[in-house]
Amino acid sequence: MNIRTLSAGMSFQGKVSGRKQTYYVFEGRNAYFVFSFSRAKPKAGYFNMVSAEALKYARRLTKGQQGVTAQSVFKRSRTPRYIGSALEALNILYVLVALGEAKIDGRHKTKQLFFNMTA
Repeated sequence: MNIRTLSAGMSFQGKVSGRKQTYYVFEGRNAYFVFSFSRAKPKAGYFNMVSAEALKYARRLTKGQQGVTAQSVFKRSRTPRYIGSALEALNILYVLVALGEAKIDGRHKTKQLFFNMTA
């Protein structure tokens, strides 16, 4: 994995407000990056990478569905190289929200986030 290749020409796609944090989504050549700032360390942050293939795979799994959770996407996935954990699924869902292909369903007041996918 070459960081220069992955990050070349990155463009901002949008921001997503989760329960406790805001996530910033950037698109690279073959991947998306989900950035967030650390709540404990003022000048630090985190990033997660979502491959374009994983995003395409998740789109097929969730297209048009309502009440999708990261856990449900992970459980339905049959390809661990694309979605290997619920955290990876959550980052994929954040990318879909930033791209306008999903919305966070604010009606649910539980700890778990629910997403409504567009058709």
